[in-house]
Amino acid sequence: MSLEQAAFERVQRLVYSLAGIVLENGKEYLVEARLAPIAKTHGFTRIEELIAQLDIKPDLIAQVVEAMTTNETSFFRDHRPFELIRTKIMPELLLKREERRTLDIWCAACSSGQEPYSVAMLLHDNFPELASWRVRILATDISSAILERARCARFSQLEVNRGLGAAQLVKHFHREGLQWELKPELRNMVNFTQLNLIANWPILPTFDLVFLRNVMIYFDVETKRKVLAKLSERVAQGGYIFLGGGESTLNIDTNLERVEFENSACYRVASPSSNIAARP
Repeated sequence: MSLEQAAFERVQRLVYSLAGIVLENGKEYLVEARLAPIAKTHGFTRIEELIAQLDIKPDLIAQVVEAMTTNETSFFRDHRPFELIRTKIMPELLLKREERRTLDIWCAACSSGQEPYSVAMLLHDNFPELASWRVRILATDISSAILERARCARFSQLEVNRGLGAAQLVKHFHREGLQWELKPELRNMVNFTQLNLIANWPILPTFDLVFLRNVMIYFDVETKRKVLAKLSERVAQGGYIFLGGGESTLNIDTNLERVEFENSACYRVASPSSNIAARP
């Protein structure tokens, strides 16, 4: 039996108001698939019973919202942004930040941690001079459950097969039973904390590099505009923002300018005095 329309609409309103996620009509199957395990865990025979209890048991709300967030990720996802960082962005940032010798990086919507750990591996393997710098990688996500997984830094064989070469795997991980665990020196480079992009943000530093990849595809235009406006205020002069390959600020935010490179692109806060130039 398909999900009742009233229950589906309740979930639509809930995930939009709390997470900014637009759940389009026709996604009833997705709600059923993701909420069925929660309903079963709490002893409900139907998803409608779970949804009916949200007003009585507000602790269920977070579980429902987290279940409806998408946690698709992989190591060095899409490869091109990481190659651009290695060859162009990071060498220039090292020169720009040489005097203060600090580097702040933010991986927003980090899911189970593959993205920030990929950044840590990239820095460790290619920029040994950073060993004497203060490097901070902040990784945030709306889901407390997925953050707990990320902090453990343990991944299945299938997960490490997605994006990691054999040499990287042996160098940076060790086997723990059926899983692979990231070595402490890289795990300790990343600080995980819960953050809802559409809610009030805590006090944050200004960032030299921000990953906000494959997140805004779930937002409507107004939500995208609000998130990008707040993000623009947290990017340091000369800093860069990476969005997903299918995402753009066109007709959404005029404060961010697209910077084209040969095989990739990113964004920075528009400024006449900006002197980090893209090179073909």
